[in-house]
Amino acid sequence: MTDFWSGYIIVLALANIVVVSWLLMWTRKMDLSEMAEDGTTGHEYDGIKEYNNPLPRWWLICFWGSIAFALGYLALYPGLGKFQGLLGWTSHGELKADEAAYDKQFGPLYASFAAIPIPELAKNERAMKVAGRIFANNCAVCHGSNARGGNGFPNLTDHDWLYGGEPEKLVETLTLGRNGVMPAWLDTMGEQGVREVVAYALSLSGRKVNADLAEAGQARFGVCAGCHGANGKGNPAIGAPNLTDTTWLHGGTQKKVLETVFYGRQNHMPSFAKTLGPERVHLMAAYVYSLSNK
Repeated sequence: MTDFWSGYIIVLALANIVVVSWLLMWTRKMDLSEMAEDGTTGHEYDGIKEYNNPLPRWWLICFWGSIAFALGYLALYPGLGKFQGLLGWTSHGELKADEAAYDKQFGPLYASFAAIPIPELAKNERAMKVAGRIFANNCAVCHGSNARGGNGFPNLTDHDWLYGGEPEKLVETLTLGRNGVMPAWLDTMGEQGVREVVAYALSLSGRKVNADLAEAGQARFGVCAGCHGANGKGNPAIGAPNLTDTTWLHGGTQKKVLETVFYGRQNHMPSFAKTLGPERVHLMAAYVYSLSNK
């Protein structure tokens, strides 16, 4: 934050408190000499007369108390631009303190889980209950609470894995994250060329397609084989999908596959190395492993 904006915030915050305080004092000193005998101001509308009664004392005490509280809060905690407050409190500091307390309480438990191999840990009922809560907080937003994924988000309960479903691969995925890129081919192949390649790709999984288009697409498939392999079975080393099964990350209808090849796709799986740490990554890998090996 620049000095200008820091000063702007300080002036704005304090000016509001000063103005409110002045209004309270000013209303107490209003001239009531022109009040009517019945205690009204003389203003009347539709039979309703305006009174000018003083504010209740309890209300004034609460209002002045809130002003005193505001001044005390701004003195002790951040709120006035760059001023950090007399207590030196920060949200980052509180977060670190909470994390330290959490690690102190649950660190030994996670360490004990980390010492167990993933296939064995996946059968530990207590560990999987703990992992299920971590999954709900960190992974369910993309993969769903039931881990079955959705359009563009992998299903973790089946046996189809873009980068491999072995324990070490799951740990690698959670630790490093993944970035999947499918280039757009419309400009390179043209619309007719894309339709031919899509027909051939759909035929690899036993779909009924136009035979002439599929035959022409097979000749063009060489540019796709660099990632998906000559037989279309994919390549887990780079996350290239298997085109011979019935699992389609972005939808397997002809329209969806055309859209994929026309415009390409970009998928991002974030790294959880810092968010979870190695011990909880190990636990989450075991949980994901258990989902597809029940």
